[in-house]
Amino acid sequence: MNVYAPLVPVFVVALLAPVLAFLMPARSRVPQVVILLLGGVLIGPAALDLAGPDDVTLLSDLGMGFLFLLAGYELEPSVLRERSGRRAGAAWLTSLVVAGVLVAAWVDRESVHTVAAGAIALTTTALGVVLPILREGGQLGTRLGRTVLVVGAVGELGPIVAMALLLGTRETGAAAILLVLFAVAAIGLASLPSRFRFPGGDVVLRASEHGTGQSTLRLTVLLLVTLLALAAGLGFDAVLGAFVGGMVLRRWAPGDMESLEKKLDVVAWGVFVPVFFVSSGMGLDVDSIVASPLLPLLLLVLMLVVRGGPVLLWFRRELPRVERVQTALYSATALPLLVAITEIAVAEDAMTTRVGAALVGAGVVSVIVLPMVASRLGPQDPVPDGGDDPPGDARTAG
Repeated sequence: MNVYAPLVPVFVVALLAPVLAFLMPARSRVPQVVILLLGGVLIGPAALDLAGPDDVTLLSDLGMGFLFLLAGYELEPSVLRERSGRRAGAAWLTSLVVAGVLVAAWVDRESVHTVAAGAIALTTTALGVVLPILREGGQLGTRLGRTVLVVGAVGELGPIVAMALLLGTRETGAAAILLVLFAVAAIGLASLPSRFRFPGGDVVLRASEHGTGQSTLRLTVLLLVTLLALAAGLGFDAVLGAFVGGMVLRRWAPGDMESLEKKLDVVAWGVFVPVFFVSSGMGLDVDSIVASPLLPLLLLVLMLVVRGGPVLLWFRRELPRVERVQTALYSATALPLLVAITEIAVAEDAMTTRVGAALVGAGVVSVIVLPMVASRLGPQDPVPDGGDDPPGDARTAG
């Protein structure tokens, strides 16, 4: 069997995605993530059947790892202790409670796992998808970008922790203990370089960080796979290990950080991350979505209400009205983590394949529509970030 043949259409889609996105009119341009997903559907079992998710499992898993590593790296843990971080946490907890009530009233059977799976799925934020959009628009360092980053980070981290506690095979108490152990291990890794510095270690790493050595990049990959393995060994989803790995990397990596960030972009977005999105498209249950086309739209409305509504409420004094609506739309954008949650829930019989496919379909629509709408609201010139204090016009907004 030719194991390389299925990789050809996958990387053809990966190459064409940014080209097609660039050729689109600026006003109607969609994120290349959407093109990667639709390209995956086209070459996958649902259409041309040129390749399938099983053909790129390892590359796809590493792509998901790099995606959430970069998302975790963008987050400064200190911002979670600021007022915006506390409000983002309150908004997400509100979303979880509202989603739990709605799902409990909707499902036919009484099952804690079913309610938990549905509630968590409705409260996710696709930070890994939103960040490239904000970066391309020059908004990542603005007040809006900073708020979306914090809200999105909580929208990633909260569901990941809830998934580890509520959707695993272990009892919640045992899962909580293991989660604490994982956190302790991650904190230990983060503090290791400052506590144990070998003479000349930084000099050696910096001397070999370019050219054929690439020491800092290799150190990053080692950190990523170590935390992926640790999370999987403790029974958690790999997303948790990757996200925490990014947070650790911000404190750990020596050498030229700007150069390392560029290298990570090259490796992640040049090779692995596109494969993850194409693989996600190939794995979509298109038949179920076609059979119930209104269900994904209903779930999209629920995602907007459950995830966006609390953001509008909790940030009413932090942001002006337009930026608050933009933040709510970005926060309701969901897909990569949504795919992981639905796969776990379906495997544990906590969710039917029909609902799982519809949730992913709603996530696809959210990625196509919500960031596009959000990016067209408000002024086109980004407003510089003014720190944690609310802007003057936000105090009287909405």
